[in-house]
Amino acid sequence: MIASEQIEKFKEFIDSNYQKQLNRAIKKGEKALVISFSDLSKFDHDLAEQLLDDPEETIKAAEISLESFDLPEDLPLKIRFTALPDSQKIKIRNIRSKNLNTLISIEGVIRQSSDVRPQVISAKFECPACGNTITILQIDTKFKEPTRCSCGRRGRFRLLSKDLVDVQRLIIEESPETLIGGEQPKRISVFLKEDLVEPKMEKSTTPGSKINVIGIIKEIPILLRSGVQSIRYDLIIDANHINPIEEAFADIDITEEDEEQIQELAKDPRIHERLINSIAPSIYGHEDIKEALILQLVGGVSKEREDGIKTRGDMHVLLIGDPGAGKSALLTFIAKIAPKGRLVSGKGVSSAGITASVVRDEFLKGWALEAGALVLSSGGCCVIDEMDKIHPEDTAAMHQAMEQQIITISKANIQATLKSETTILAAANPKLGRFDPYKMVAEQINMPPTLINRFDLIFPIKDIPSKEKDTKIASHVLNLQQKPSSLEFEISLNLLRKYIAYAKQKIKPKLTDSAIDEIKTFYVNLRNQGTSTEDALRPIPITARQLEGLVRLAEASAKIRLSKKVTRSDAKRAIKLLKNCLMQVGFDQETGQIDIDRVSTTISASQRGKISLLRDIIEQLESRIGKTIPLEDVIAEAEEKGITEDKVEEIIDRMKREGLVFEPKTGFIQRI
Repeated sequence: MIASEQIEKFKEFIDSNYQKQLNRAIKKGEKALVISFSDLSKFDHDLAEQLLDDPEETIKAAEISLESFDLPEDLPLKIRFTALPDSQKIKIRNIRSKNLNTLISIEGVIRQSSDVRPQVISAKFECPACGNTITILQIDTKFKEPTRCSCGRRGRFRLLSKDLVDVQRLIIEESPETLIGGEQPKRISVFLKEDLVEPKMEKSTTPGSKINVIGIIKEIPILLRSGVQSIRYDLIIDANHINPIEEAFADIDITEEDEEQIQELAKDPRIHERLINSIAPSIYGHEDIKEALILQLVGGVSKEREDGIKTRGDMHVLLIGDPGAGKSALLTFIAKIAPKGRLVSGKGVSSAGITASVVRDEFLKGWALEAGALVLSSGGCCVIDEMDKIHPEDTAAMHQAMEQQIITISKANIQATLKSETTILAAANPKLGRFDPYKMVAEQINMPPTLINRFDLIFPIKDIPSKEKDTKIASHVLNLQQKPSSLEFEISLNLLRKYIAYAKQKIKPKLTDSAIDEIKTFYVNLRNQGTSTEDALRPIPITARQLEGLVRLAEASAKIRLSKKVTRSDAKRAIKLLKNCLMQVGFDQETGQIDIDRVSTTISASQRGKISLLRDIIEQLESRIGKTIPLEDVIAEAEEKGITEDKVEEIIDRMKREGLVFEPKTGFIQRI
């Protein structure tokens, strides 16, 4: 089909099918007319075929056909095509040279987006000898000047004017859901021009967003260091249209049959147990952890109040355990089952890789944002193994992501706020490889207390020998080794994913008065139990952060039953889980009470009280004896107040390390 014929056909097509849309685009001052490929295919099959095989010329013909319509002069409209047939949908890894210069559709996650920069598309030159005007189209990456004029003059032409358009480069990576096994996701550069880089379009092209790109595959030459062109070429996509893909809990399509099956499952009174048994059935036991993981996958309800403060619905879980207790297997299972699940591990993690980084853009010579694991798994689950092996300066970047669920970047002239609405499941080992039963759990985790405090649930997994339990574990593991096919799921993996997706998308439960009453009673009683009010340093068993965590757990429990209301039984389930964690992690043997300081700081309230008491004793002795105080006097005074000698020595060692006291000579101490 020749160009003039194409122009006529497009004129006829737009006139009969898209007149309304054209008028609306002109009225709103839009810069593009979006045409559905299926409409064009119904109108003229040959023209649609030509568009796929020779898109550049066909799109040009479509844009020329618009000139016959009464358009404002200052509004040059572009033609954008959408809804390509399935035959044109190609995975990034499957793009080959035969696809060059054809119109294709790809899907992926934006890893990097550059600044928007102007680019020359054509330039006008004047010949100084005869005054002739020469127009040169700038198609290549290098700026082109005319070589000679019709009058015979060569070189030194005067540049009159140049046409510029805005350009932005994105790097698109394959979505993790589309990968089979542990494949490395492939990337491709996508160039956006003109109306595709409008500020309202830019919102949908931030790193971490998932988009569908329709464009033309082109090759660009690679220049070697010597300045010579290489025989190999690089591939890019010249975008014609982009569509943001809104992702709820994954792109899981739930059919009516699935919905019936899900509703049927929810009616089962044993639904909690059945779901727990379907989580990593190859690992024996750990029912409370598996219950927490199910609740974490479903999540609570995020709320935004009128003052703009958000309460997160995602909950974070930390597993700390002895080696070989099956932590990594649980984590791998969750990363596989959770949509947008990303698994990162210990030493191979940097703050840039987990949050976001600013990198140099070689093409457009500027700075570009590259999203890290927490941003890419926004709306899904980020699984971090060996969290204690990450450097403290790298974990510092996670604080904001865990509580506020945003990541702010302020580097190299780029100020950006990226979404990280992700739930974090982390695993760590104790400092000495195994748990010391006589020390506080917080002391044994090589992680900042402020970070530990942000986890809703913390589970210590202690590997303690027990004949009965060991027999069950051994027979379970050995049976699986003998017959790997004997592994039984109560609910199939596929249905489990759909069930979680359905609960997450459709169910937004509200707290009932009875649930509020149950949580309030537990919170108030736990905070005010035990010690009298005269005691200056009372242990704080639970804080408002755990109260919010309780609400999230109760909401998730209601979601699992596909209930619109959070009942008293959901609140009790949440309290039971939190109490389990607090008893294992925050129980102070000395006072017989739960103390959150054992988790969020490394000093318990009773210990802090003793340090304060010892400090007072040292001050009193200083006023009586003088600056240098014998250690014997301190011990004698402390014993009267009920602090044992070895406890005094332990606290004084701590005070020395913190620079509060020093030892001028053996057996004496002095305040600094």
